[in-house]
Amino acid sequence: MSPREFQHLIARVTAQLAARPLDASLATWLNATWPSGSDTYRELADACRTGVAEGWLCNREHGGIRYGRVIKPTPDTHGFSVDVVDMQDIAGPHHMHPNGEIDLIMPLTDSATFDGHPAGWCVYGPGSAHRPTVAHGQALVLYLLPQGAIEFTRDSSSA
Repeated sequence: MSPREFQHLIARVTAQLAARPLDASLATWLNATWPSGSDTYRELADACRTGVAEGWLCNREHGGIRYGRVIKPTPDTHGFSVDVVDMQDIAGPHHMHPNGEIDLIMPLTDSATFDGHPAGWCVYGPGSAHRPTVAHGQALVLYLLPQGAIEFTRDSSSA
């Protein structure tokens, strides 16, 4: 799996997402269409694990979190950027999603959760904010951000 092959894999997914609103119905659709255990989920998870092992994913580290933006928003990815993080029992920096965020949760420890969600998909709508948290183990999380938009903030729990 090369970064270019990874981008082609992501483009197959983002092609299905480009015209959809980022809301709870999208999360339901994603978890029904590509649930954990499906071929697409396994292919994405395998690609992410390979990318981390080869060093082109999660190639930065800060505060115990490995991360990296592997794809900037382009027409090839239907305007989505792609970031992948590797977190273990930690809360990340508080941030806001001006255009929303789609997350693919890939536990490396069976019991690991992301913001309380197990393996699968989670969607945050436009204007939402959170302090991303992996609990009960280690997980990779793939973030799809429309137009790459993210705003890091300060809140009382992260100050």
